[in-house]
Amino acid sequence: MHGETTRFSRVMAFATDNRTAIRAYLSMIGGTGGRLIISMAYFIAVANTLSIADFGLFATASACGVMLSRLLAFGFVSPLYRIATVKQRLLGTYTAGFLAGLVLSLPVVALASVVTFYIVFHGEITIGVFARILIAEILCWRIMEIVVIVSYGINRFGAGSLLVVFATALKALAALAFAYSGTDALAAWSWWYLFANGLAAMIAIIFYYPRVRLRWSPRLYLRRWIDAVSVAGAEMLFYVQSELDKVLVLTFGGAEVAGIYAIIMRLVDLTALPVRSFLTLLVQRLMRAPAIIETLKVRAGLEALVAGVSIAGLVALVAMLWVFPKLLGSNVAEATPLLVFVLAVPALRNLLEYHSELLYGTGRTVVRTAILALLGAAKAGLLAILLTQGLPTQSWVGLMNLVFLVLYLISAIVTYGALAYKSETRRRVI
Repeated sequence: MHGETTRFSRVMAFATDNRTAIRAYLSMIGGTGGRLIISMAYFIAVANTLSIADFGLFATASACGVMLSRLLAFGFVSPLYRIATVKQRLLGTYTAGFLAGLVLSLPVVALASVVTFYIVFHGEITIGVFARILIAEILCWRIMEIVVIVSYGINRFGAGSLLVVFATALKALAALAFAYSGTDALAAWSWWYLFANGLAAMIAIIFYYPRVRLRWSPRLYLRRWIDAVSVAGAEMLFYVQSELDKVLVLTFGGAEVAGIYAIIMRLVDLTALPVRSFLTLLVQRLMRAPAIIETLKVRAGLEALVAGVSIAGLVALVAMLWVFPKLLGSNVAEATPLLVFVLAVPALRNLLEYHSELLYGTGRTVVRTAILALLGAAKAGLLAILLTQGLPTQSWVGLMNLVFLVLYLISAIVTYGALAYKSETRRRVI
């Protein structure tokens, strides 16, 4: 009885000491719950209206847009977020810097997009369809995300979460309208997708971005731009290694196989939403107090938490679809039996993201970039080997667990090695 009282006292003391963070997480997780439900409706409508092959092409083009969107403003989102977090009085100055970077980056983004189209999609979809999907991802959805990032930085977690839910709802409404429009063509869906994302960006800018006075200060920007470019490179590499599998599956397996794979990975992605809310708060804590993750007990506990939540989410999804196999539609039902073969993938993917956030939050941006480059190269090599063996679908899907395990081990060894080196260096200086 005394032991239970002691544990309860510890829990209450922890809750009291961290009530601000807990309140922020609950605000974000509330938004995440709403987003999860709406995202599911969006996914069901799109995945079951498009053919599986067209869904594979759309998912791959969207993944390329997500990767290329990290070139926007050459990474000046990172200084903007740091300023919103620690020096809000300079937010207008850094907003002006971000806008300048956005304009300067557009020709580079456009060139990279054209090159991507001719390497991956030429002969599969028209350049007009590809352009609409990329504009929706790179300009519209990314700008909405940046408004959310700034909102989180100034501790407006409720507003940021509400905006994410609202923007996701717009995409879901567009998907439902498309489903009832009488056409299942990818070209038609690309217009609906662009309209929904564009409307989300406009609402985010007009109603959610903090009211600031723009001030031009090149001296401050130049000082921060090295870190910004490093972060942009790291972000690009992170999404390359995260989304590259869709491109490789399309290249080696064709649009039909890419569609099945995209459905599997989309369902896996849905289980990561609660983890990402937690990572957002963790990064803010690390920016202010990097020493909080120096003990082995804390690191192991955080890894176990991320892995446990990730696996539990997919197991719950598998159980639901086992009982109601047609719940998510006929197209999705073709891919859902394969979910049981990737039970470890959500945990391993989310832990890769967790390692990346640890390095970002503790200021190891150059190391983070190098690790992400290494992971991207390793993933490309492993997937190319796997997908060219002519294995049955169940076999190569199951082996994805092994691919992600190798990537996790590489990431964990290098990440914790970098953190330990920095901690030891700091102790020697002191």
